Amino acid sequence: MMNKTKMFPVATASDVARQAGVSRSAVSRTFTPGCSVSEETRRKVLAAAKDLNYHVNMLARGLSKEDSRPVCILGGKLAQPFQASLLDQLTRQLQLSQRAVMVINTAGGEASANQALKQTLNYRAAATVVLSGTPQASLVEQCVQSGQQVVLVNRLGQFDGVDHVGIDYRHTMSDAYGMLARAQCDNIALISSKIQSPSMVSREQGFLQAAALSGQECSVYRCEATSYEGGARMARQLFARRHRPDGVFCVTDLVACGVIDVARYEFGLRIPEDLCVVGFDDIEQAGWGAYQLTTFAQPLQHMAAAINQLLAPEGRGATSLTQLFTASPVWRKTVRPS
Repeated sequence: MMNKTKMFPVATASDVARQAGVSRSAVSRTFTPGCSVSEETRRKVLAAAKDLNYHVNMLARGLSKEDSRPVCILGGKLAQPFQASLLDQLTRQLQLSQRAVMVINTAGGEASANQALKQTLNYRAAATVVLSGTPQASLVEQCVQSGQQVVLVNRLGQFDGVDHVGIDYRHTMSDAYGMLARAQCDNIALISSKIQSPSMVSREQGFLQAAALSGQECSVYRCEATSYEGGARMARQLFARRHRPDGVFCVTDLVACGVIDVARYEFGLRIPEDLCVVGFDDIEQAGWGAYQLTTFAQPLQHMAAAINQLLAPEGRGATSLTQLFTASPVWRKTVRPS
């Protein structure tokens, strides 16, 4: 027969006050930073709280304090390496600032995400951070209309009246094209995505503009999704052609990893001798021995710190702010030396 754990009622501040022999307000002052309370009262309250296993209801307390209310993070494809790394850095920063975090995964579709978002609005979330990718525009609009502070990551130009943190793609994509051009690639292909999220569009347009300025044509191919499988399927189509590319820029590292494996193991191409590949994001897998992918690293720690600063009381302003960062090149072994 299974033993059931005995459940005890949750202790309240009033319970602590009775056991400590002090007023309810004395308990509140004890657990409020900066409030005045005598050492004797503090000792009694803390002892009673420990005996009763009492914990302050920070959510209830935070409803009246802007900087104590939870922060909502809205994002899809959170299992993918880049999104997981960004979420890791952002939650670390927010927790260091003692902010409660609520995460809504939009991968389940708009209906389920919309229901979850309504819950965060009921909890009076102070702000919503929208990660790069494809969270539905209608969800972002709800956050804006509710009066929340909204910070968009790599979604520049999509909404007015919100804060933006992202990458300066103009210079980064010029560098990406330059890598392949200096490697003397004559037939360059860009593998993008049919899911035209703002960050994917910016990378695609920036690379094509850099190629056009150099007077070189660049073929564009779009996967169904920016995934390993999407890159592999696209590679099978490209390398089966008579005039296959000798240089490929992939809008994400996951796509690049799929391209590399198909090129090597299904078509026998040598990398970088026969084919140069450049990715973007610098996910953990890019540095694995099987790939050693040349790519661009988004400064996730600095971006997360910037978001955290924007959410702080002193970081909020009357007008929206935009902070752009540089994605640094990470040279490995998938591009021939110039």
